[in-house]
Amino acid sequence: MLDVRGSRSLRSDFLSRAAEAPESTALVVEGRSLSYGTLAERARRIAAVITEAGERGAERVGVFASRSETAYAATLGALFSGAAFVPLNRKFPIERTRAMVRRAELDAIVVDAESAAQLPEVLRGIEPAPRIFATERSTAAALAGHDVEVAGIADERVAPLDVLPPVLADDIAYLLFTSGTTGEPKGVGVTHANVLHFLDAMAARYRLAPHDRCSQTFDQTFDLAVFDLFMAWGAGACVYAMRPIELLAPVRFVRKHELTLWFSVPSAPALSLKKAALEAGSMPSLRYTLFCGEPLPDALVRAWHAAAPQSAIDNLYGPTELTIACLAYRWDANTSPARAVNGIVPIGDPLPGLGALVVDDDLRPVEDGEVGELLVCGPQVVPGYWRDAPKTAERFVELRLSPTRAKRFYRTGDRVARAGRGDYVYIGRVDQQIKVLGFRVELGEVEAVLLREAGVAQAAAVGWPTEDGRALGIVAFAAGRVSSPDSLLAATGRALPPYMVPSRVIVLDEMPLNANGKIDRKALVARLAAEAP
Repeated sequence: MLDVRGSRSLRSDFLSRAAEAPESTALVVEGRSLSYGTLAERARRIAAVITEAGERGAERVGVFASRSETAYAATLGALFSGAAFVPLNRKFPIERTRAMVRRAELDAIVVDAESAAQLPEVLRGIEPAPRIFATERSTAAALAGHDVEVAGIADERVAPLDVLPPVLADDIAYLLFTSGTTGEPKGVGVTHANVLHFLDAMAARYRLAPHDRCSQTFDQTFDLAVFDLFMAWGAGACVYAMRPIELLAPVRFVRKHELTLWFSVPSAPALSLKKAALEAGSMPSLRYTLFCGEPLPDALVRAWHAAAPQSAIDNLYGPTELTIACLAYRWDANTSPARAVNGIVPIGDPLPGLGALVVDDDLRPVEDGEVGELLVCGPQVVPGYWRDAPKTAERFVELRLSPTRAKRFYRTGDRVARAGRGDYVYIGRVDQQIKVLGFRVELGEVEAVLLREAGVAQAAAVGWPTEDGRALGIVAFAAGRVSSPDSLLAATGRALPPYMVPSRVIVLDEMPLNANGKIDRKALVARLAAEAP
């Protein structure tokens, strides 16, 4: 379906599916099934109160809701109103959420009942305050007691918005915030054209159909959630929203709902590997398994492949600035183990229409097989950082590829090499290469040795202790069914040169994870700092 003026946008495919099959199930959340027609009607009511509350509607709408009907309906409602959606997360520190609201210059916020209690504190000091919308009168009443004015309630008494405002390809579809080195979150505005290029490439790769059942594992503040929702809805398939506790037992969830597509960070099923819960043949319904967001250990893939033998397994790679994912690698049980580097599955080739370069510190291309920083160009490169020209200039660069041809690239900050067969392999972060006693150390190589040891499900290495910004040594962490830290330390001594051997290996019951489900290395460093005399 095309929007007004004949342009296609992120909302278009959902609208088409809702018109074609309104009775089909679009979403299962909190134990309730919502049809495409029902979800579309709820979203149109939200769009109606947003557009009616102000003379010009809204350009950016915060969605302060998580894994609730409101969260998904408000995401669509913002798009239906012609605005960009900006996910907010009640699990974040209130100061961080307040900074996101302020930096995004939100016109409006749609809030669910569970997040409403934080809203008064989040809005403290923000002038002018964004308009607040609720989907239930009880939520509005609770906010009134905290002196928060509610501009509209999108309940069944509101007439759904019939004619949607126009949206253009270069308009921002959503605005996300990623971690910044200064502690201030960086805004990344992704256009409709950016995300449609990605979704079209994924649609051609997976060819989902209305009978597919897709996991929804990511918080909406993580851009991989956009795949969860709009890939499924573009095909008329059903999304199954998972509660955090259900992520601890993915096999059980897959079997209960007979999912055909699973998508998560590798850390999500790592606990199942640790508990030996990935039993052979335990997930026969899966057609596709996708991992993204972290380096993917080949040991995890082998275990998952045994548990889901009918599933193709893809490793996706891509920072938010390159719109969800920009490279993909299809696992092959016969050939892929030999192509893993440091026990990590390759990240593959660029998606159609994208280009990649591996460059040295001076942004000059290196030879195949040499390690350098990965740069990517093409229609998924976002316009830049939100309201931040200096940071945009640092990370988005124009390179002249020939005397007559130049392209705009994004510097990923990831160290990679292009292998002989053309696949890119992940080596580590530019900022995770440290020097110890003058030697360069890839912390990923230390982690790879630990991951090869029996029973280790997760591993992380950090430079510690530090002095004047330099690492004086290495401390490693491991989680899984590990019998002895000493045995792991001995394994690193057998495999690594002395300057790379950690001073100790700390065994944890489970790794700390950040809001996106990735291993939280900052928390590990903080733990070490707290132990220091």
